[in-house]
Amino acid sequence: MTTSTAVRPWGVGRLQPYPVVHEQPFATVAIDPDTQLGVFLDGDGLVVEMGKHGTSKGTETNPQSTNSDSRNDSDHDQDSEQD
Repeated sequence: MTTSTAVRPWGVGRLQPYPVVHEQPFATVAIDPDTQLGVFLDGDGLVVEMGKHGTSKGTETNPQSTNSDSRNDSDHDQDSEQD
């Protein structure tokens, strides 16, 4: 008969307490059916304003094969917009 003894996992010795936890100002997130955007609600079901954030958009032209060995040319353009 073989008996096994419990072995403490090696990673347990590396564990540390979590950093200070901050209470979130919202209780749930829902989708507004009119705008299709996320809406943050508090415990009473009231909308919580989460502040504004910017958006950004980037574009890049695809490199074209312009050389005789059919490898992509490294010359291409990039641009971005942010508000």
